[in-house]
Amino acid sequence: MHENDTFIWIAGFAFFAALVNSLGILTIFKYREWAEKAKTYFMCFAAGVLISTPLILVLPEAIQKNIYSGFMALIGFLFMFSSNKIIKYFTKKKNLAFGLTAAEGIGIHSFIDGIIYTVTFSVSILTGVLAATGLVVHEFAEGIITYVFLIEGGIKKKVAMLYAFLIAALTTPAGALIAYPFISKLGESSLGLMLGFVAGVLLYVSAAHLLPEAQEQKREHSTLSFIAGVLLALFIALTKLL
Repeated sequence: MHENDTFIWIAGFAFFAALVNSLGILTIFKYREWAEKAKTYFMCFAAGVLISTPLILVLPEAIQKNIYSGFMALIGFLFMFSSNKIIKYFTKKKNLAFGLTAAEGIGIHSFIDGIIYTVTFSVSILTGVLAATGLVVHEFAEGIITYVFLIEGGIKKKVAMLYAFLIAALTTPAGALIAYPFISKLGESSLGLMLGFVAGVLLYVSAAHLLPEAQEQKREHSTLSFIAGVLLALFIALTKLL
């Protein structure tokens, strides 16, 4: 795949993710009740896509490029696990620190999402599209969650909307654009290691973050949303493989 085409795909999905995240923020700002209900379905669908993608495509492709990629997948999972523990430790207090620290954690997470776009699209369009689909879908819910955290931290509504946009939306394209010059120069073996790390991150985000949070809401038909996400990932992968 031509280098310019790769960059266009990366930039396109990264900025689209920022747009979807912004829509989530705007929706919760104007239609809070509907947004609170809808976010569960978005998270379940995204979890279905993001659990399936690393298992059926990303990790096997990573191991094909580098046999030690499985270790990197474990490191990626443990990295997210540790990061989540640290963030939770600092978000116990119901005050301004709560909102800002939680939002900071989401900002770091969104920045990593941007790097994931760069790594996966650098491998192939199929890998990139599958990973990016799940990530983009969960951006809507992430925008809602960021805004709610800031409001709970005592920040005024309009200011919270602006901060949420800067923290959760713009950090994804920033991560993609900053990472691209470095990732694009990696060889096959190094790219395999990076892809393994991404697989671990995606597994954690889906299985240990999105899905448990969505299940806590206990919305009707949320399981169907999860299955729909799994089926979409399988369909896209199988059409490429067959």
